[in-house]
Amino acid sequence: MRVAVIQMNSRDDKPANLAKADRLLAEAASRGAELAVLPELWTYLGPRDRHAQVAEAIPGPTSDFLAGIARRHRFSLVAGSYLERVADQPRFFNTCLAMTPDGEIAARYRKLHLFDVDVDGYSYRESTTMAPGREVVAAELSGMPVGLTICYDLRFPELYRRLAVGGAKMITVPSAFTRETGKDHWEVLLRARAVENQVFILAAAQVGDHPPGKACYGNALIADPWGVVLARAAYQECVVTAELNLDYQEQVRKELPSLEHRRSDLFGF
Repeated sequence: MRVAVIQMNSRDDKPANLAKADRLLAEAASRGAELAVLPELWTYLGPRDRHAQVAEAIPGPTSDFLAGIARRHRFSLVAGSYLERVADQPRFFNTCLAMTPDGEIAARYRKLHLFDVDVDGYSYRESTTMAPGREVVAAELSGMPVGLTICYDLRFPELYRRLAVGGAKMITVPSAFTRETGKDHWEVLLRARAVENQVFILAAAQVGDHPPGKACYGNALIADPWGVVLARAAYQECVVTAELNLDYQEQVRKELPSLEHRRSDLFGF
């Protein structure tokens, strides 16, 4: 199965970001991708005081746009994330859509863990404009059970174990990881989640500077169930593809059956 992860430098120009995503997804399709993954907040990455302007309902214009792309290229699409407006809710959800090649919404995942931290002199407060989701979500895409996560979720291994125990063989991680944390933690965490759960990890990413004066680490990558990095993005906007060997995944799970050895009697799952 050939998959693609997209690396973007989204900024505070939503129409330009949509056009860029369209072009990069077309490139992914031309390279034979059966499933493609966009990064976190790919429609808008900029000052929070404009979140109310760019957030939208689902279904809505952006989900329609994504459905058209999935149908045109006949691939499954994990549509990174964008801000979802819900009636009577003061804050927005950071929402990832999983779409079938027919353009149907197979699943909707709302980011569970919000990035409220202070690091290297920068303050991040996602909860100012975003509300946390309440459900662990997976989708069946191109015949593959796919777990859905977003960025900061990567630091919570219990989510990934729950997805793996639920049958996920691949977990997507659309992200806008900060440059400060990414340089030390990004690859370590991604490969750990792959090894612990014997899953393929598909991590799309934001890269480079974005307003207001912040920066994302990039390094979008695809890792296999042994933790080997199959493909990695250069520090630029691009498409990264890899061929997933599902027989190899079954071999890993058979020869090192750690998922079967887990103490569910102690830990609940």
